[in-house]
Amino acid sequence: MSVIRSAGLRGFRATVAELGGDAEALAAAAGLPAAALDTDDMLVPDTAVATALELAAHRLGCPDLGLRISYRQDLDMLGPLALAIRNSPTLAGVMECTARYLFVHAPSLSLGLEPDPYGDEHVVALRYEVRSDDLPAPVQGTDLGLGFVHRTIQRLVAPRYGLRSVELPYRPPAPLAEYERFFGAPVRAGRPAALLRIPRGLETRSLAGGDETLHRLAMAFLAAQTAGDGAAAAPRVRTTVRQLLGTAPPEIGVVAELLTVHPRTLQRRLAGEGTSFAAILDEVRREQAERYLTTTAMPMSQIASLLGLAEQATLTRCCRRWWGSTPTAIRRGRP
Repeated sequence: MSVIRSAGLRGFRATVAELGGDAEALAAAAGLPAAALDTDDMLVPDTAVATALELAAHRLGCPDLGLRISYRQDLDMLGPLALAIRNSPTLAGVMECTARYLFVHAPSLSLGLEPDPYGDEHVVALRYEVRSDDLPAPVQGTDLGLGFVHRTIQRLVAPRYGLRSVELPYRPPAPLAEYERFFGAPVRAGRPAALLRIPRGLETRSLAGGDETLHRLAMAFLAAQTAGDGAAAAPRVRTTVRQLLGTAPPEIGVVAELLTVHPRTLQRRLAGEGTSFAAILDEVRREQAERYLTTTAMPMSQIASLLGLAEQATLTRCCRRWWGSTPTAIRRGRP
């Protein structure tokens, strides 16, 4: 299963509402929980996100939906990676840290520089790719990603940074003129890959406002968060379980796949740290249950679902075990 942080859905609710649609109904039809529309850190299947975008574009008659949503997104959605990007000394530095850590946001996405496909020695190509065994290049998702990258370069470098052309690996449903108005450059459809062709040398231009110390700290934080064998397993498992609840089965096999480790290896590491996957899952469920019960008015059935529990009765049993009380009593305030 390939996932993406729900931050990738920023702007979806507002854009759909602007078009007269029901964002929660569209999310549900694509297999996404409504909560994913309003938080950044849930892990949701990337295929479900792509489906939600395509479904919304079709039902709302909005072929340029991805481009519209990109107007509502900014670097903050990338979390710690945004701090590293903003404080990179050059666009090449931005590309380096993005290539290294974009998988934290979405493992299926990649971004990198390559030679110009037309052989122009004064141009380099910035390639945006969605790697998926389940779907061809998603039109709206790719539009959204390219639009986000384009607008990020505009913010970091200049509104007119010399974009030569945009290459699309499909025939877009919206007129090319709409794409060209958005990008301010020629757009070619049916090309081998999704590319932004930019002037050679742009990548080495110094970026204003960067702070080398903040860049170094952000990179160190990202390295620690994504470290392999030397990192403690329990905090990483706890974070991943918290993000998975309500969107995918909270099973050790799923978590191990996301952490790129074998389930038995993960079990051994957790045991060596004095805990277990079951204990962490129960701890996270308890923490989240208390938050939902005391700070929201969600129905009990919805809370059970967000905790990855099969039914409301299971939530009641868990609450009795955790606190010796019912969910309703917890919500009302225990004596």
